Amino acid sequence: MNSSHSIPIQATSKPLEGILVIDFSQFLSGPSASLRLADLGARVIKVERPETGDICRTLYISNLELDGDSSIFHAINRNKESFTADLKNHEDFVRVTRLIQEADVMIQNFRPGVMERIGLDYQSVKNFNPGIIYGEITGFGKEGPWKEAPGQDLLVQSRSGLTWLSGEPEPAPMGLALVDMGAGAHLTQGILAALVRKSITGQGAKVEVSLLESILDLQADKLTSFLNKGKSEGQKNDSFEPDGIYQTADSYITLGGGSLTLLAEVINAPELITFQGKKHELRKIIETKLKNHSTKEWIQILEANNFWCSEVLHWKQFFAHEGFKGLEMVQEVCRKNGHSLSTTRCPIRIDGQIYKSAKGSPKVGEDTLNILKELLGS
Repeated sequence: MNSSHSIPIQATSKPLEGILVIDFSQFLSGPSASLRLADLGARVIKVERPETGDICRTLYISNLELDGDSSIFHAINRNKESFTADLKNHEDFVRVTRLIQEADVMIQNFRPGVMERIGLDYQSVKNFNPGIIYGEITGFGKEGPWKEAPGQDLLVQSRSGLTWLSGEPEPAPMGLALVDMGAGAHLTQGILAALVRKSITGQGAKVEVSLLESILDLQADKLTSFLNKGKSEGQKNDSFEPDGIYQTADSYITLGGGSLTLLAEVINAPELITFQGKKHELRKIIETKLKNHSTKEWIQILEANNFWCSEVLHWKQFFAHEGFKGLEMVQEVCRKNGHSLSTTRCPIRIDGQIYKSAKGSPKVGEDTLNILKELLGS
Protein backbone atom coordinates (compact mmCIF):
# COMPACT_ATOMS: atom_id res chain seq x y z
CA MET A 1 0.00 0.00 0.00
CA ASN A 2 1.42 3.38 -0.98
CA SER A 3 1.53 5.82 1.94
CA SER A 4 0.75 8.79 -0.31
CA HIS A 5 -2.92 7.83 -0.51
CA SER A 6 -3.30 5.58 2.54
CA ILE A 7 -6.16 6.20 4.94
CA PRO A 8 -6.62 4.96 8.50
CA ILE A 9 -8.41 1.63 8.56
CA GLN A 10 -11.31 1.41 11.01
CA ALA A 11 -12.79 -1.79 12.39
CA THR A 12 -15.96 -1.27 10.33
CA SER A 13 -14.11 -0.45 7.10
CA LYS A 14 -14.09 -2.69 4.06
CA PRO A 15 -10.93 -4.82 3.94
CA LEU A 16 -9.36 -3.19 0.86
CA GLU A 17 -9.86 0.45 1.83
CA GLY A 18 -6.65 2.35 1.15
CA ILE A 19 -5.81 0.24 -1.94
CA LEU A 20 -5.68 2.11 -5.25
CA VAL A 21 -6.38 0.20 -8.48
CA ILE A 22 -5.69 1.62 -11.94
CA ASP A 23 -7.78 -0.35 -14.40
CA PHE A 24 -7.08 -0.30 -18.16
CA SER A 25 -9.27 -3.31 -18.91
CA GLN A 26 -12.40 -3.41 -21.06
CA PHE A 27 -15.38 -5.66 -21.72
CA LEU A 28 -16.03 -8.12 -18.85
CA SER A 29 -13.09 -10.14 -17.59
CA GLY A 30 -10.79 -7.41 -16.26
CA PRO A 31 -13.60 -5.06 -15.18
CA SER A 32 -15.26 -7.90 -13.25
CA ALA A 33 -12.02 -8.30 -11.27
CA SER A 34 -11.73 -4.58 -10.51
CA LEU A 35 -15.43 -4.55 -9.59
CA ARG A 36 -14.85 -7.17 -6.91
CA LEU A 37 -11.86 -5.22 -5.58
CA ALA A 38 -14.04 -2.10 -5.47
CA ASP A 39 -16.79 -4.03 -3.66
CA LEU A 40 -14.21 -4.95 -1.03
CA GLY A 41 -13.20 -1.33 -0.52
CA ALA A 42 -10.49 -0.54 -3.08
CA ARG A 43 -10.58 2.72 -5.02
CA VAL A 44 -10.79 1.82 -8.71
CA ILE A 45 -9.95 4.33 -11.45
CA LYS A 46 -10.85 3.23 -14.98
CA VAL A 47 -8.51 4.63 -17.63
CA GLU A 48 -10.62 5.07 -20.77
CA ARG A 49 -10.31 6.46 -24.27
CA PRO A 50 -11.56 10.04 -24.58
CA GLU A 51 -15.17 10.32 -25.81
CA THR A 52 -15.85 6.62 -26.54
CA GLY A 53 -14.49 5.06 -23.33
CA ASP A 54 -14.68 1.34 -22.59
CA ILE A 55 -16.09 -0.55 -25.59
CA CYS A 56 -18.41 -2.30 -23.12
CA ARG A 57 -20.44 0.93 -22.94
CA THR A 58 -21.88 -0.02 -26.33
CA LEU A 59 -21.88 -3.80 -25.81
CA TYR A 60 -25.53 -4.83 -25.66
CA ILE A 61 -26.92 -8.18 -24.53
CA SER A 62 -30.44 -6.75 -24.86
CA ASN A 63 -32.05 -3.61 -26.21
CA LEU A 64 -31.83 -1.99 -22.78
CA GLU A 65 -29.82 1.23 -22.59
CA LEU A 66 -29.58 3.18 -19.34
CA ASP A 67 -28.45 6.81 -19.34
CA GLY A 68 -26.48 6.36 -22.57
CA ASP A 69 -24.64 3.16 -21.66
CA SER A 70 -25.45 -0.54 -21.93
CA SER A 71 -26.92 -2.35 -18.95
CA ILE A 72 -23.94 -4.71 -18.89
CA PHE A 73 -21.56 -1.75 -18.50
CA HIS A 74 -23.57 -0.44 -15.55
CA ALA A 75 -23.59 -3.87 -13.91
CA ILE A 76 -19.85 -4.46 -14.16
CA ASN A 77 -18.52 -0.93 -13.58
CA ARG A 78 -20.44 0.40 -10.61
CA ASN A 79 -18.47 1.98 -7.78
CA LYS A 80 -15.60 3.11 -10.03
CA GLU A 81 -14.16 6.40 -11.31
CA SER A 82 -13.36 7.28 -14.93
CA PHE A 83 -10.16 8.97 -16.08
CA THR A 84 -9.76 9.64 -19.81
CA ALA A 85 -6.38 9.51 -21.52
CA ASP A 86 -5.06 9.07 -25.06
CA LEU A 87 -2.05 6.84 -24.45
CA LYS A 88 -0.56 7.91 -27.79
CA ASN A 89 -0.46 11.50 -26.53
CA HIS A 90 2.75 12.20 -24.61
CA GLU A 91 1.16 14.47 -22.00
CA ASP A 92 -1.63 11.98 -21.30
CA PHE A 93 0.88 9.13 -21.15
CA VAL A 94 2.94 10.98 -18.55
CA ARG A 95 -0.19 11.61 -16.47
CA VAL A 96 -1.08 7.94 -16.61
CA THR A 97 2.38 6.84 -15.52
CA ARG A 98 2.14 9.24 -12.58
CA LEU A 99 -1.17 7.64 -11.65
CA ILE A 100 0.40 4.19 -11.81
CA GLN A 101 3.21 5.39 -9.54
CA GLU A 102 0.55 6.03 -6.89
CA ALA A 103 -1.16 2.68 -7.42
CA ASP A 104 -1.05 -0.61 -5.55
CA VAL A 105 -2.68 -2.58 -8.38
CA MET A 106 -2.85 -2.23 -12.16
CA ILE A 107 -5.11 -4.33 -14.40
CA GLN A 108 -5.14 -4.74 -18.17
CA ASN A 109 -6.60 -7.26 -20.63
CA PHE A 110 -5.21 -6.22 -23.99
CA ARG A 111 -3.92 -8.72 -26.53
CA PRO A 112 -0.30 -9.86 -26.08
CA GLY A 113 2.16 -7.19 -27.24
CA VAL A 114 -0.16 -4.17 -26.99
CA MET A 115 1.08 -2.90 -23.63
CA GLU A 116 4.69 -3.55 -24.65
CA ARG A 117 4.22 -1.26 -27.66
CA ILE A 118 2.61 1.39 -25.46
CA GLY A 119 5.30 1.08 -22.82
CA LEU A 120 3.07 -0.05 -19.96
CA ASP A 121 3.96 -3.73 -19.82
CA TYR A 122 4.97 -5.21 -16.46
CA GLN A 123 8.71 -4.72 -16.84
CA SER A 124 8.27 -1.08 -17.86
CA VAL A 125 5.83 -0.37 -15.03
CA LYS A 126 8.01 -2.21 -12.52
CA ASN A 127 10.86 0.20 -13.31
CA PHE A 128 8.96 3.15 -11.84
CA ASN A 129 6.71 1.27 -9.36
CA PRO A 130 8.62 -1.81 -8.12
CA GLY A 131 5.89 -2.79 -5.67
CA ILE A 132 3.05 -2.81 -8.21
CA ILE A 133 0.68 -5.79 -8.36
CA TYR A 134 0.23 -6.07 -12.12
CA GLY A 135 -2.83 -8.07 -13.18
CA GLU A 136 -3.11 -9.26 -16.76
CA ILE A 137 -5.76 -11.28 -18.61
CA THR A 138 -5.22 -12.71 -22.09
CA GLY A 139 -7.47 -14.87 -24.21
CA PHE A 140 -5.24 -17.88 -24.79
CA GLY A 141 -1.96 -17.00 -23.10
CA LYS A 142 1.19 -15.68 -24.75
CA GLU A 143 2.40 -18.86 -26.44
CA GLY A 144 0.97 -21.29 -28.95
CA PRO A 145 -1.08 -20.98 -32.13
CA TRP A 146 -3.99 -19.15 -30.50
CA LYS A 147 -2.03 -16.38 -28.77
CA GLU A 148 -3.21 -13.74 -31.29
CA ALA A 149 -6.79 -15.02 -31.44
CA PRO A 150 -9.55 -12.75 -30.09
CA GLY A 151 -10.23 -13.47 -26.41
CA GLN A 152 -14.00 -13.57 -26.81
CA ASP A 153 -16.08 -15.62 -24.39
CA LEU A 154 -17.96 -17.77 -26.91
CA LEU A 155 -14.82 -18.50 -28.91
CA VAL A 156 -13.08 -19.75 -25.77
CA GLN A 157 -16.12 -21.81 -24.78
CA SER A 158 -16.02 -23.47 -28.18
CA ARG A 159 -12.30 -24.24 -28.20
CA SER A 160 -12.25 -25.51 -24.62
CA GLY A 161 -14.90 -28.20 -25.08
CA LEU A 162 -17.39 -26.44 -22.80
CA THR A 163 -20.12 -26.18 -25.43
CA TRP A 164 -20.31 -29.97 -25.58
CA LEU A 165 -21.12 -30.02 -21.87
CA SER A 166 -23.83 -27.39 -22.30
CA GLY A 167 -25.65 -28.93 -25.24
CA GLU A 168 -26.84 -32.37 -26.16
CA PRO A 169 -26.83 -33.83 -28.71
CA GLU A 170 -25.50 -30.65 -30.39
CA PRO A 171 -22.99 -28.18 -28.86
CA ALA A 172 -24.54 -25.08 -27.29
CA PRO A 173 -23.12 -21.99 -25.58
CA MET A 174 -23.64 -21.19 -21.94
CA GLY A 175 -26.29 -18.56 -21.28
CA LEU A 176 -23.75 -16.51 -19.30
CA ALA A 177 -20.31 -15.02 -20.01
CA LEU A 178 -18.92 -17.76 -17.78
CA VAL A 179 -15.41 -17.61 -19.23
CA ASP A 180 -15.03 -13.86 -18.69
CA MET A 181 -16.46 -13.92 -15.19
CA GLY A 182 -14.41 -16.97 -14.22
CA ALA A 183 -11.20 -15.34 -15.43
CA GLY A 184 -12.08 -12.17 -13.52
CA ALA A 185 -12.60 -14.18 -10.35
CA HIS A 186 -9.27 -15.97 -10.83
CA LEU A 187 -7.47 -12.67 -11.42
CA THR A 188 -9.00 -11.29 -8.24
CA GLN A 189 -7.76 -14.32 -6.29
CA GLY A 190 -4.26 -13.87 -7.67
CA ILE A 191 -4.21 -10.14 -6.92
CA LEU A 192 -5.39 -10.68 -3.35
CA ALA A 193 -2.72 -13.37 -2.82
CA ALA A 194 -0.07 -10.99 -4.19
CA LEU A 195 -1.30 -8.19 -1.90
CA VAL A 196 -0.96 -10.52 1.10
CA ARG A 197 2.59 -11.40 0.09
CA LYS A 198 3.40 -7.73 -0.46
CA SER A 199 2.16 -6.90 3.03
CA ILE A 200 4.70 -9.40 4.38
CA THR A 201 7.70 -8.96 2.06
CA GLY A 202 7.08 -5.65 0.28
CA GLN A 203 7.49 -7.50 -3.02
CA GLY A 204 5.33 -6.68 -6.03
CA ALA A 205 4.10 -9.28 -8.51
CA LYS A 206 2.77 -9.99 -11.96
CA VAL A 207 -0.48 -11.95 -11.88
CA GLU A 208 -1.42 -13.64 -15.17
CA VAL A 209 -4.68 -15.31 -16.12
CA SER A 210 -5.96 -16.51 -19.49
CA LEU A 211 -9.57 -17.10 -20.41
CA LEU A 212 -8.69 -20.57 -21.68
CA GLU A 213 -6.93 -21.68 -18.50
CA SER A 214 -9.74 -20.30 -16.35
CA ILE A 215 -12.46 -22.22 -18.14
CA LEU A 216 -10.37 -25.39 -18.00
CA ASP A 217 -10.13 -24.93 -14.25
CA LEU A 218 -13.91 -24.51 -14.02
CA GLN A 219 -14.28 -27.82 -15.87
CA ALA A 220 -11.88 -29.57 -13.46
CA ASP A 221 -14.28 -32.29 -12.30
CA LYS A 222 -15.32 -33.26 -15.83
CA LEU A 223 -11.79 -33.04 -17.21
CA THR A 224 -10.43 -35.16 -14.37
CA SER A 225 -12.93 -37.88 -15.26
CA PHE A 226 -11.98 -37.60 -18.94
CA LEU A 227 -8.24 -37.71 -18.25
CA ASN A 228 -8.49 -40.77 -16.02
CA LYS A 229 -10.81 -42.98 -18.02
CA GLY A 230 -9.37 -46.46 -18.09
CA LYS A 231 -7.52 -46.02 -14.79
CA SER A 232 -10.51 -46.85 -12.60
CA GLU A 233 -10.40 -50.15 -10.75
CA GLY A 234 -14.14 -50.41 -10.72
CA GLN A 235 -17.38 -48.59 -11.32
CA LYS A 236 -20.07 -47.75 -8.82
CA ASN A 237 -23.03 -49.76 -9.98
CA ASP A 238 -25.73 -47.66 -8.38
CA SER A 239 -24.68 -44.22 -9.60
CA PHE A 240 -27.35 -41.92 -11.02
CA GLU A 241 -26.09 -40.73 -14.40
CA PRO A 242 -28.84 -38.77 -16.15
CA ASP A 243 -29.15 -35.97 -13.61
CA GLY A 244 -30.59 -32.87 -15.25
CA ILE A 245 -33.82 -31.10 -16.13
CA TYR A 246 -36.98 -32.98 -17.10
CA GLN A 247 -40.46 -31.98 -18.20
CA THR A 248 -43.35 -32.82 -15.90
CA ALA A 249 -47.09 -32.63 -16.47
CA ASP A 250 -47.12 -28.85 -15.98
CA SER A 251 -43.55 -27.50 -16.02
CA TYR A 252 -40.00 -28.71 -15.32
CA ILE A 253 -38.08 -30.38 -12.52
CA THR A 254 -34.37 -30.86 -11.83
CA LEU A 255 -33.01 -34.15 -10.54
CA GLY A 256 -29.73 -33.48 -8.80
CA GLY A 257 -28.21 -36.92 -8.63
CA GLY A 258 -28.59 -39.88 -6.33
CA SER A 259 -29.25 -43.58 -6.34
CA LEU A 260 -30.62 -45.05 -9.55
CA THR A 261 -32.19 -47.83 -7.50
CA LEU A 262 -33.98 -45.31 -5.32
CA LEU A 263 -35.22 -43.30 -8.29
CA ALA A 264 -36.50 -46.44 -9.99
CA GLU A 265 -38.46 -47.27 -6.85
CA VAL A 266 -39.82 -43.77 -6.25
CA ILE A 267 -41.09 -43.19 -9.80
CA ASN A 268 -42.15 -46.83 -10.22
CA ALA A 269 -39.78 -47.59 -13.09
CA PRO A 270 -37.92 -50.84 -12.28
CA GLU A 271 -36.76 -51.04 -15.90
CA LEU A 272 -34.27 -48.23 -15.18
CA ILE A 273 -31.89 -50.75 -13.65
CA THR A 274 -31.80 -52.67 -16.93
CA PHE A 275 -30.41 -49.62 -18.73
CA GLN A 276 -27.65 -48.86 -16.20
CA GLY A 277 -24.94 -46.87 -18.01
CA LYS A 278 -27.13 -46.04 -21.03
CA LYS A 279 -27.82 -42.37 -20.50
CA HIS A 280 -30.18 -41.71 -23.41
CA GLU A 281 -32.38 -44.72 -22.67
CA LEU A 282 -32.55 -43.74 -18.99
CA ARG A 283 -33.62 -40.20 -19.85
CA LYS A 284 -36.45 -41.40 -22.09
CA ILE A 285 -37.87 -43.61 -19.37
CA ILE A 286 -37.58 -40.95 -16.70
CA GLU A 287 -39.16 -38.28 -18.93
CA THR A 288 -42.12 -40.54 -19.68
CA LYS A 289 -42.71 -41.25 -15.98
CA LEU A 290 -42.31 -37.65 -14.79
CA LYS A 291 -44.94 -36.38 -17.23
CA ASN A 292 -47.58 -38.29 -15.23
CA HIS A 293 -47.60 -35.74 -12.37
CA SER A 294 -47.04 -32.04 -11.76
CA THR A 295 -43.75 -30.62 -10.59
CA LYS A 296 -45.19 -29.85 -7.16
CA GLU A 297 -46.39 -33.43 -6.76
CA TRP A 298 -43.01 -34.86 -7.81
CA ILE A 299 -41.16 -32.52 -5.45
CA GLN A 300 -43.25 -33.81 -2.54
CA ILE A 301 -42.72 -37.44 -3.53
CA LEU A 302 -38.99 -37.17 -4.19
CA GLU A 303 -38.19 -35.07 -1.12
CA ALA A 304 -40.13 -37.47 1.08
CA ASN A 305 -37.74 -40.17 -0.15
CA ASN A 306 -34.64 -38.01 0.32
CA PHE A 307 -33.96 -37.75 -3.40
CA TRP A 308 -32.42 -34.39 -4.34
CA CYS A 309 -34.57 -32.32 -6.66
CA SER A 310 -35.74 -28.79 -7.38
CA GLU A 311 -38.37 -26.85 -9.26
CA VAL A 312 -37.06 -24.87 -12.26
CA LEU A 313 -37.80 -21.19 -11.66
CA HIS A 314 -37.65 -18.28 -14.06
CA TRP A 315 -36.47 -14.93 -12.68
CA LYS A 316 -39.92 -13.56 -11.89
CA GLN A 317 -40.75 -16.63 -9.80
CA PHE A 318 -37.32 -16.62 -8.16
CA PHE A 319 -37.45 -12.92 -7.21
CA ALA A 320 -40.86 -13.48 -5.60
CA HIS A 321 -39.57 -16.40 -3.53
CA GLU A 322 -38.59 -15.98 0.13
CA GLY A 323 -35.39 -17.85 -0.64
CA PHE A 324 -34.30 -14.89 -2.76
CA LYS A 325 -35.78 -12.08 -0.69
CA GLY A 326 -33.80 -13.05 2.39
CA LEU A 327 -30.49 -12.60 0.57
CA GLU A 328 -30.84 -8.82 0.14
CA MET A 329 -29.02 -9.32 -3.15
CA VAL A 330 -30.39 -6.26 -4.97
CA GLN A 331 -29.10 -2.74 -4.45
CA GLU A 332 -29.90 0.69 -5.90
CA VAL A 333 -26.97 2.60 -7.39
CA CYS A 334 -26.97 6.19 -8.58
CA ARG A 335 -24.87 8.22 -10.98
CA LYS A 336 -23.80 11.78 -10.18
CA ASN A 337 -26.50 13.08 -12.51
CA GLY A 338 -29.17 11.37 -10.40
CA HIS A 339 -29.87 8.49 -12.77
CA SER A 340 -30.43 5.38 -10.67
CA LEU A 341 -30.85 1.69 -11.41
CA SER A 342 -31.16 -1.64 -9.67
CA THR A 343 -28.37 -4.18 -9.80
CA THR A 344 -26.79 -6.94 -7.74
CA ARG A 345 -24.46 -6.45 -4.78
CA CYS A 346 -21.17 -8.07 -3.80
CA PRO A 347 -21.86 -11.74 -2.95
CA ILE A 348 -19.13 -11.85 -0.27
CA ARG A 349 -19.86 -11.35 3.44
CA ILE A 350 -17.08 -10.73 5.97
CA ASP A 351 -17.88 -10.86 9.67
CA GLY A 352 -21.53 -11.05 8.66
CA GLN A 353 -21.41 -7.70 6.87
CA ILE A 354 -23.14 -7.27 3.51
CA TYR A 355 -21.17 -4.98 1.20
CA LYS A 356 -23.17 -2.50 -0.82
CA SER A 357 -22.29 0.80 -2.45
CA ALA A 358 -24.72 3.35 -3.82
CA LYS A 359 -22.22 4.67 -6.37
CA GLY A 360 -23.17 3.88 -9.95
CA SER A 361 -20.92 3.50 -12.98
CA PRO A 362 -19.13 6.66 -14.16
CA LYS A 363 -19.71 8.69 -17.28
CA VAL A 364 -16.71 8.79 -19.61
CA GLY A 365 -13.99 10.89 -17.99
CA GLU A 366 -16.23 12.45 -15.36
CA ASP A 367 -13.56 12.11 -12.65
CA THR A 368 -10.53 13.18 -14.71
CA LEU A 369 -10.19 16.71 -13.35
CA ASN A 370 -10.71 15.68 -9.73
CA ILE A 371 -8.17 12.88 -10.04
CA LEU A 372 -5.61 15.20 -11.63
CA LYS A 373 -6.03 17.64 -8.78
CA GLU A 374 -6.17 15.15 -5.93
CA LEU A 375 -3.54 12.58 -6.91
CA LEU A 376 -1.31 14.47 -9.32
CA GLY A 377 -1.61 18.01 -7.98
CA SER A 378 -2.34 19.46 -11.39
